[in-house]
Amino acid sequence: MTTPIRTRIAPSPTGFLHLGTARTALYSWAYARHHGGEFVLRIEDTDVARSTQDSVEQIIAAMNWLGLSYDEGPVYQMQRLERYQAVVDTMLAAGTAYRCYCTPDDLEKMKADQEARGEKRRYDGTWRPMPGKTLPPVPAGVKPVVRFANPLDGEVTWDDLVKGPITIHNKEIDDLIIVRDDGVPTYNFAVVVDDWDMRISHVFRGDEHINNTPWQVNMFRALGAALPRFGHLPIILGDDGLKLSKRRGAVSVTEYEANGFLPEGMNNYLARLGWSHGDDELFTVDQMVSWFDGSHLNRSPAQWDAAKLLWVNAHHMKQADDARLATLVVGQLAKRGIEAAADDAMAARCALLKDRCQTTVELADWIEMFFKAPTPAPSDLDQHVTDAAKAALRTLREKLETVAWDKAAIAAAMKETLAAHAIKMPQLAIPLRVVVCGRAQTPAIDAVIATFQREVVLDRLRAI
Repeated sequence: MTTPIRTRIAPSPTGFLHLGTARTALYSWAYARHHGGEFVLRIEDTDVARSTQDSVEQIIAAMNWLGLSYDEGPVYQMQRLERYQAVVDTMLAAGTAYRCYCTPDDLEKMKADQEARGEKRRYDGTWRPMPGKTLPPVPAGVKPVVRFANPLDGEVTWDDLVKGPITIHNKEIDDLIIVRDDGVPTYNFAVVVDDWDMRISHVFRGDEHINNTPWQVNMFRALGAALPRFGHLPIILGDDGLKLSKRRGAVSVTEYEANGFLPEGMNNYLARLGWSHGDDELFTVDQMVSWFDGSHLNRSPAQWDAAKLLWVNAHHMKQADDARLATLVVGQLAKRGIEAAADDAMAARCALLKDRCQTTVELADWIEMFFKAPTPAPSDLDQHVTDAAKAALRTLREKLETVAWDKAAIAAAMKETLAAHAIKMPQLAIPLRVVVCGRAQTPAIDAVIATFQREVVLDRLRAI
């Protein structure tokens, strides 16, 4: 790469960071990290009516949770209004932009007339200065907008990183508004000035922006600015086959955090929604960075698969550090009103049980039994906690009152109980699970019992 690599993510703070934007952020971040470049966070808050500080905070929290650290930002567009105005003034002076005094009613009539004639609805250039053209008189009391004087002839072509070469004729696009009548720039103009000023070299974004790109390319050229490389990513489809979006079907990234997913699991799954590295399905974020050179990006829409996400997350649960899981589980338990400590005992429980769990919520479901008396299913009690089983459990309880509290000693006490009652292991282990853990299936019961406090186990055995 001869040009320093600088990528960006530029969410609008009109809601949560949704999954499509998170995937774009991941690709942009990974591309910059792969090439030793820089990653910028920009907040595109020119939609003043809908932008909120809560959304900004949620976006930043989601980025932090995913581990997508940025080298610059957050940069807020509404803090750059003077810069946009300076660029507009330059464009007005150069003739690449002009003031338009059409009212909304004027525009609606213009487009209705075009539709009646069977023409494409578009701005007709009423206020565009042209050689030999006399402009209408400036109407009193009308605040003008500023429009970009898009080239009238020729075509716009760029080599898209995902789609390949794309060409659109300039006659297909009109002179779009770049500054509203209140002085606030529109998206298509602000994004060009921002990418120019921030020296963005590569822009990854959703393919809904393809239609915006010709205007932006023309504005870059009108400004004499270096053109970034564009990569337009296909949409993500929900289970119903329709596009995930803020308004339809998408769940916030932070909600996945609350629901017990790990950031490495989410990053792994998001990465595969539109990109591949051979047949690799499970990988770390460091591996992704080492592989993500901008190639192997899919052109077709990706299908969101909740079951696949759970499978990927389960893999990363198994790989996760037990002390870290302990902290996450303590947080989940706190939501249920259960106070617990992220100590060595909690880490040991996580180590024992995490292989059975897809999320930290499921892990907390298991670990809740250590702090809250379980309520076994009546069918399990009837089937497994028989009179014979109760007698064996009483014998075991007496032995557990005095043995060393570790797996080996508990296993020895269980074997002695089996011999004393002439029964086999399932006839003792399953009732023990039901009474102490509230369920008929667990990992090795001697290991599970060892991670309980002795008095908790004894109290539950005394209650039968």
